[in-house]
Amino acid sequence: MMNWIIFSPEFYFLLVSTVFLCLSMMRRIKPEQLYFTALVLASVGVGVCLACVRLTGDLFSGTYRIDLFSQVFKVMLSMGLFLVVCLCTELEGIAKRHHPEFYFLLSACTLAMMMLVSSVHLLTVYVALELSSYSLYTLVFLRKGRDRGVDAGLKYFLIGASASALMLFGFALLYGSIHVAYLVEILKILPKVLNRPVVIIALILLLTGFFFKLAVFPFHFWAPDVYESAANQVTTYIATASKVAAIAILIRIVALAGDGSAYLVHMLVTLSIVTMTIGNLAAVVQKDFKRLLAYSSVAHAGYVLIGILSMSQAGYSSAIFYALSILMMKFTCFLVLVKVSDDGRNLDIEHLAGLHRRSPILAMALMMALFGLAGIPPTIGFTGKLLIFTAAMQKGYFMLVLIAMINVVISLYYYLLVVRAAYLLEPKEQLPELQVPGSIKVLAGLLIFGMVAGGIFPQYIIELSRTAAMTLM
Repeated sequence: MMNWIIFSPEFYFLLVSTVFLCLSMMRRIKPEQLYFTALVLASVGVGVCLACVRLTGDLFSGTYRIDLFSQVFKVMLSMGLFLVVCLCTELEGIAKRHHPEFYFLLSACTLAMMMLVSSVHLLTVYVALELSSYSLYTLVFLRKGRDRGVDAGLKYFLIGASASALMLFGFALLYGSIHVAYLVEILKILPKVLNRPVVIIALILLLTGFFFKLAVFPFHFWAPDVYESAANQVTTYIATASKVAAIAILIRIVALAGDGSAYLVHMLVTLSIVTMTIGNLAAVVQKDFKRLLAYSSVAHAGYVLIGILSMSQAGYSSAIFYALSILMMKFTCFLVLVKVSDDGRNLDIEHLAGLHRRSPILAMALMMALFGLAGIPPTIGFTGKLLIFTAAMQKGYFMLVLIAMINVVISLYYYLLVVRAAYLLEPKEQLPELQVPGSIKVLAGLLIFGMVAGGIFPQYIIELSRTAAMTLM
């Protein structure tokens, strides 16, 4: 009986998915009722995950592991779902008749990603990853104005299916080489056989599926089009919760290599440099705010790889910390985007002109989030980058950190362009004051506080990240 208690978060979100599946079969249900139901269920889900954070154990013949590492990420995933639901008061980008399906796919995808972070068998990893991916493909298709959603959804699906096929081939090669499929057993064997070319190829192919989720070069081409064409709330979910899950499983897989193979480390170093550089250079010329955030996500994937390729407890814990910081900062940017664009349209950067007068709290939240993404103290983003760069320096990657710092300077330029638009530019025509509900103002205030407090007093989060990373060593 105790074993099934540790499965409570998954059971709960399976129940939530079932509720919305049943609601999608009902002919008449008001969007307001759906939103309130989703908000209550998502908030309870955060509580369930927090209550289970210290539980440990194995399920399903050892293919599913509950440990502090997985539970911390489940808390972040449940928080991501709750925050996205908070933005759904005006779900204008999706037709009303599809609202139940929207909430169903969100909860099903969250369930799949929770299963992904606890999976310790090659097959369970693959099944969980595919369930989350297909949920996201469908969510992108739900955007009003079918042409844009269909084009982006098809690109997302085709690139994802290709990455999935390569990953499955990597699974087959790895299993054929070492004849084990449990990650715990692979952890014992893999460091001894990393000098074999077939094992290196298998590990590289295996990582492609997770590179796709994280938008690492060369699997990043879907990101700008999908971010631009998906409904604003769907893009928010992809940019936050989806990235958290990708970071979690990438850490778990790379940790199998122990101290690492020189070939694997060189590959990750190269991917990190190319990814962050392409992401930042492409973001400089963007006019659409969502496309800018897409390339920003590509760049941050490169930063995350720096912590992961360090292959040390400090590196893994810094990546965990960075996952939380990305969740907070990216969500804050999309909170502003959704509230400024209350009719569901996309925003150009120039549309943010005069935001400091239209809504001072949203302008302040946007500025702090962008400062965090740029790594300016005293934000949580600065602390996250500091931890990642410190872990890399401890392993002797001075040139990699130097290149990353140059990229940080480049990113500062386009983030400041957005801040300039919000605070210094005047709109082309007189715009009314934004009607921001009190609950959103409170949420924005809490996010500002969290981003600053996480930068000034990060000790508890750092210690929790270190303890979670220890379960992988």
